[in-house]
Amino acid sequence: MRRPARALSLAFVATLLSVYPSNRLASQDPWPALDHASQTYQTIASLSAEFVQVITNPMIGAPDTTHGRLYQMRPSRFAMRFTDPKGDRIVADGRFLWLYTPSTTPGQVIRSRIPEYGTTGPNLIGQFVEQPHERYTAHFVRADSIDHAPVDVIRLVPKKHDQPYSAAVIWVGTEDGLVRRLDISEASGQERTVILRDLKVNGGVPGRELTFSPPAGVRVVDQ
Repeated sequence: MRRPARALSLAFVATLLSVYPSNRLASQDPWPALDHASQTYQTIASLSAEFVQVITNPMIGAPDTTHGRLYQMRPSRFAMRFTDPKGDRIVADGRFLWLYTPSTTPGQVIRSRIPEYGTTGPNLIGQFVEQPHERYTAHFVRADSIDHAPVDVIRLVPKKHDQPYSAAVIWVGTEDGLVRRLDISEASGQERTVILRDLKVNGGVPGRELTFSPPAGVRVVDQ
């Protein structure tokens, strides 16, 4: 069965490992958590994390689960190196976004200009926490936890209709303000969840992760 086109967008369902009860109401103000996430993001020059991504497309069938390591260097460099399926890569080198998925489309790499925002762009986390007051309507969903760390779960709906997603739910660490999970409802009807673990902040990114050279014999398709 054909897998969903996971490489056509960068955004990231894995199982929530632990849930704790909370007496905080769903009507709680979402903005303190979002402001915390926004302030934290402004202090991050580079970030890396292990990721689990699950894409659910009702038109295709069973969810597609992938694993790997994600790298981000502000403002416009981003990479995902997949360990499952091994060999797949997504690289935003500051000018171009390279989508190389030999597991599904061997023999070619898709190259496109980097968009500023969106699940196809390098600003995967920043797009949800930069200028959130201007860009989103926000609702507090609940208090929860990931890997026993407390998080606030916030639902965001874009105020403008020019985004490739209709809504997103982000999971913000209550202590450190780091975004640890994103649930994205894409305009195509596809649901995408990305869970980040083993986050390393401001530790730098290996240069080889943020560059891409097409392997010999691979055709470059410009979009």
